[in-house]
Amino acid sequence: MYDIQQIRTDFPILNRTVYGKPLVYLDNGATTQKPRQVVETIMGEYYNTNANVHRGVHFLSQQATELHESSRETVRRFINARSTNEIVFTRGTTESINLLAATFCQSQMQAGDEVIISTMEHHSNIVPWQLQAMQRGIVLRVIPMDDEGNLLQDEYEHLFSPKTKLVSIAHVSNVLGTVNPVREMIAAAHAHGVPVLVDGAQSIPHMPVDVQALDADFYVFSGHKVYGPTGVGVLYGKEDLLDKLPPYQGGGEMIQHVSFERTTFNELPFKFEAGTPDYIGTTGLAKALDYVSALGMDVIAAYEHELTQYALRRLEEIPDMRIFGQAPERGGVISFLVGRIHHFDMGTLLDRLGIAVRTGHHCAQPLMARLGIEGTVRASFGLYNTKEEVDALVAGIDRVRRMFLNS
Repeated sequence: MYDIQQIRTDFPILNRTVYGKPLVYLDNGATTQKPRQVVETIMGEYYNTNANVHRGVHFLSQQATELHESSRETVRRFINARSTNEIVFTRGTTESINLLAATFCQSQMQAGDEVIISTMEHHSNIVPWQLQAMQRGIVLRVIPMDDEGNLLQDEYEHLFSPKTKLVSIAHVSNVLGTVNPVREMIAAAHAHGVPVLVDGAQSIPHMPVDVQALDADFYVFSGHKVYGPTGVGVLYGKEDLLDKLPPYQGGGEMIQHVSFERTTFNELPFKFEAGTPDYIGTTGLAKALDYVSALGMDVIAAYEHELTQYALRRLEEIPDMRIFGQAPERGGVISFLVGRIHHFDMGTLLDRLGIAVRTGHHCAQPLMARLGIEGTVRASFGLYNTKEEVDALVAGIDRVRRMFLNS
């Protein structure tokens, strides 16, 4: 049973109005709303258990440390990692990729070595590698895609060479909704002896993820996209691979001993967690993961799939509708344009109707260039969205379309 009305009561913000209209929040790909359970957990820790972790002998510090480390275990269990040593807390997907790009390229690559990415990557999985290209002379190779938004697997296979050191790909496109066949792509890379980083920012909130079943070498995601707080995220890495990487930042917590002559570094995962961690944020993240786990990730995935299919059918009823991305396996992201209406105009006018969507290039300008457009309107769904909200979106789009048609 999926009691959508009961679920919606957990998200007070869904009851508010915008410009006098009921809020229809369809920007979940950018960030999700937070259930009261997460907010109350954060508030409760600030009021009752706030103390710096790991370094204190007093009661509050010990209690805060236990909460922080139990949150690491919650993440480990949620993605089925082997050990909490493989769970590194970061500020989000972007920092996780930057951390890996910097440390992996520093220790495992030299000028001329190659990283494979794809046409549909978010800027967060392009720019960090370009920075390494400028600093260290590494080379980016790009997997092309077809017009439906499927990565071309034969072309992917042909990109491997003796210089290929890493593959870094999105699990789910934040523009097209394409669910990439990462298990098969990981197996193909491993056949060449190449490890794989998976950007899970758009997959973790919407489907079960088992990093051992995928055999992912690295997997990254953000808390705020999975109904948790902002400013906290996760880098999962196989322990033997993380052991080979140098520290990313220096400071407290990531050390064992410091003298003016030399420093010895802490064990995993603390080697990568310099300074005071966001121990309040990690507790909030754990509560969010507990929340979606209680609903059931399989159940959430099935509900959102049904909702997305309904939305696609309804949107295709609108004259001059162009939907980008027709991959057979897709998540709850729909990017579209209507006739010659600029995406910004459509998004602005929908906002006046209380409908929150995202407009622009969605931090995927190379993908926009491949599609031959500047940007789209993007509706992205979460576990609390309803068919009635889809109907409101469709009615709003058609109202805007008729407004331009008559102007």
